[in-house]
Amino acid sequence: MTAVVVAGGGIGGLAAALAVARRGHQVVVCEREDAFTELGAGVQLAPNGLRALARLGLAEAVARLAVPVPELRFMDGVTGEHVVSMPLDERYRARFGAPYVVVHRGELHRALLTACRAERRVELRAAHPVTGYEHTDAGVRVLLRGGRHLVADALVGADGLRSAVRERMLGDGPPRGAGITVYRTVVPMERVPARLRRRAVTWWAGPGRHFVHYPIAGGRYLNLAPSAENAPPEPFSGRPVTAASVLEEFAGLCEAARRLLELGTGWKSWVLVDREPVQRWTDGRVALLGDAAHPALHYAAQGACQALEDAVVLGTALDRPAGGFAAGLAVYAAARRDRTARVHRLARDSVALWHAAGAAAAARNAALAAMSASDLYDYVSWLHGPEAGTGEAAGAGTGTYTLGGYLPAAPEADGEDAAGRSGTYTLGGLLELP
Repeated sequence: MTAVVVAGGGIGGLAAALAVARRGHQVVVCEREDAFTELGAGVQLAPNGLRALARLGLAEAVARLAVPVPELRFMDGVTGEHVVSMPLDERYRARFGAPYVVVHRGELHRALLTACRAERRVELRAAHPVTGYEHTDAGVRVLLRGGRHLVADALVGADGLRSAVRERMLGDGPPRGAGITVYRTVVPMERVPARLRRRAVTWWAGPGRHFVHYPIAGGRYLNLAPSAENAPPEPFSGRPVTAASVLEEFAGLCEAARRLLELGTGWKSWVLVDREPVQRWTDGRVALLGDAAHPALHYAAQGACQALEDAVVLGTALDRPAGGFAAGLAVYAAARRDRTARVHRLARDSVALWHAAGAAAAARNAALAAMSASDLYDYVSWLHGPEAGTGEAAGAGTGTYTLGGYLPAAPEADGEDAAGRSGTYTLGGLLELP
């Protein structure tokens, strides 16, 4: 009998395979595609993600690929004003125990894939799409396309946003659209004007839209990712789009932001989707992980980090004989639910931060500009800090989540979009104006 089957060979699935195999269990990773590849461009790795990679034995491999980021830079995308930066210097590294880096998603995936191929307890099977599962007296029957199946002691559903394992477990249908389209491309760094080259992760915030960019692939490319609230009628993924249409969508941004967008070619677009957090992540010896468990908008820049944390906690929870796997998976889910739900809320709240307009944008800028580096570190301490990802509750109380704490609950803005709300915007929250 195979000890553990992991459905999905993305970043979360490969990390889970490593974590479980290094607890002494045999693992089979079933990937639906014909090859183990990862689409996408850049990914941000905060210290919590880097600590998870270190626990998987990949610290040195990722360090060779990553670009350290000197600051997180927030700009008013309409006026071009520099509002605030969070310095990621020695003060940040001393407080959080690691740097903040960016890396090409494909390179991170290859590092995990290489480690799995070197691990004798991990077997990789491409073109093995998992379609569901059935419980047996001895474990789990993992169903594959074409009528095939595997018999396992446990199944981990790391099969993404449209997880077949989740559908079998929860039956909650497709993910929900956020009414936002994100556009992505990469530009060779030599094409970027010298005055616009920065190693920082930079956000340009505008009414109903924003634009983020940062270097990847050792600084050889600039990753561009603008997004806009344009109410796409249906979800789509990786749809080609013309450069002219992207420039038209973001015509209201300032000259510097538009100049960077003008460099883009080969644009593709995605509708952003997520799901509401759920309490149920397990069904006996079956568990969900990563986007299959807690898909969130990318505005918290924590998707990969949270999947990596999941994997490490899962490995610890399954450090037991196969007969205790159901109990171990329950421990894993209990350790991860609250934290990932908080990250989900942060990502949703951040739409209001990035996309504010008029007086709300001015109030946001004033509030952010008044924050010191120490203030900003306090706000992200729950997310980036050494205690993060341990499975402890991420805070207690009622109110609006921010980047690091609660604000008193604000009234709902009935029927209004994020850009039209009244109030003072903070890092992820909304306070009523006096």
